[in-house]
Amino acid sequence: MDEEVFNMELRKFLKKVGVTSQREIENAVRAALEGGKLKGSETLKVKAVLSIEGLDLSHDIDGEIKLG
Repeated sequence: MDEEVFNMELRKFLKKVGVTSQREIENAVRAALEGGKLKGSETLKVKAVLSIEGLDLSHDIDGEIKLG
């Protein structure tokens, strides 16, 4: 395995995850605010699931996002 290639590919994937996740969360929160499902003062429980096809990896990442 080429460590440098692996490291660069991993960083590209993580950047894509971060940017995409932020955009999707922002869109969902805005839609929920506009639709009256949220007031804007909630704390949302969030969960991301990391899995790799072909490897025995499934990892849950739990957290919270405060809106106000």
